Amino acid sequence: MNGTNKKAICFYFQVHQPFRLKRYRFFDLGHDHYYYDDFTNESIMRKVAEKCYLPANELILDLILKNKGKFKITFSLTGLVINQFRLYAPEVLDSFKRLAETGMVEFLAETNSHSLASLKTKNEFEYQVNAHKEMLREFLGVEPSSFRNTELIYSDQIGSWVADMGFKSILTEGAKHVLGWKSPNFLYCNSINPRLKVLLRNFVLSDDIAFRFSNRNWSEWPLTADKYAAWLNKLAPKSELINVFLDYETFGEHNSRETGIFDFLAHLPGTILKKTPFRFMTPTEVADNLQPVSAISVTSPISWADEERDITAWHGNELQAAALDKLYDLADKVRRCEDKQISKDWEYLQASDHFYYMATKFFSDGAVHAYFNPYETPYDAFMNYMNVLSDFEIRVNRFIPDIKEQTEIGKLNALIREKELIIDQQLAELNELKHSAGKIKPKASAPVKKEPKSTAKKPVKRKSSRTAK
Repeated sequence: MNGTNKKAICFYFQVHQPFRLKRYRFFDLGHDHYYYDDFTNESIMRKVAEKCYLPANELILDLILKNKGKFKITFSLTGLVINQFRLYAPEVLDSFKRLAETGMVEFLAETNSHSLASLKTKNEFEYQVNAHKEMLREFLGVEPSSFRNTELIYSDQIGSWVADMGFKSILTEGAKHVLGWKSPNFLYCNSINPRLKVLLRNFVLSDDIAFRFSNRNWSEWPLTADKYAAWLNKLAPKSELINVFLDYETFGEHNSRETGIFDFLAHLPGTILKKTPFRFMTPTEVADNLQPVSAISVTSPISWADEERDITAWHGNELQAAALDKLYDLADKVRRCEDKQISKDWEYLQASDHFYYMATKFFSDGAVHAYFNPYETPYDAFMNYMNVLSDFEIRVNRFIPDIKEQTEIGKLNALIREKELIIDQQLAELNELKHSAGKIKPKASAPVKKEPKSTAKKPVKRKSSRTAK
């Protein structure tokens, strides 16, 4: 492939599991500082590991070996899911290490907590990205060079931060309201810092696999590798880059093995290589080999969630806004806190899933939200989270008292010291006056006391003698 003949297809899978919270009542505040539902977290991880992660990783490793350097794939593993692998499914982490060792898999950097920090604070965002890079080095032995933000959230500003951190490319949604007449099937660049390449998801081809594959009412059911390759061929004359971005749980969890999803995946790479002009590339390879056609302007954050492709899945109502504000108001204090458990809880409480559960969406989006939601209502999710967050705040304040309160207390203490100094000075002056008064008392006071007695009668006598005269 050289010159204008370069046509790339990028397959990317998101891998994430949050640490779900247990039911935490108001009366638990100040007493119970453990917030997690260990049984549920372990049960879900074991189930998804057996249905998806282990069989899918085994299949992908087999495909990489069979296609001898021609099949390449991309993953993002959140710091939270890596920690869950370590706790509940270490064999899954081992299987990802084997994929990393092939050299055919790229692992992307992201926020360690799968958080919404990019919407609230640059400092926390950068801190988490660096923490995640450390996780990838330690547990997978890889150095990430491309980036994906939580749920593909992206804006011009976020992209410029990512570029400043040295990444070559970033993944996001090919949102219609951003693209207009433009096609997602080309490489773009960030409008503030053009060095950052922007890969846009083809949501039609992605959702054909993620959401429509097992839908028997779909006009294109059943979807086969040959049919998918034919669609790619139709796009080829007017496309340079096809980005298919999915949740990894698409394979075996959202679509069970019985739907034929693993058979589809097994045949897809070979069919694409044989029947289309597209070749598999990772995001970093795309950035190195393709030229962007133009900058893409995204003034307000977009994501791959819901019909709107915006951030309303996590920041669309007053409950979510209040919870996010309260959480990130604690950011500076937490970073000054040197307690390991506080740091771990801070990491787990930032997961975007907690805010997703508070969404008040309806229709098709509402059904998707309900599928992932362990709470009966968004209000239940909000109350449970805020109870946990309130207890967390109490603990943080024990380590780092509130700055405003400390400032006021400091002012009052200074005022009290000032008043005490004035009182001390006045007492000293009073004592000095008393001491001075004590020195002149013997001369002045004795005659004053005796004279009235001796002179009381004399004036009477004088007055009578004068009047007599």
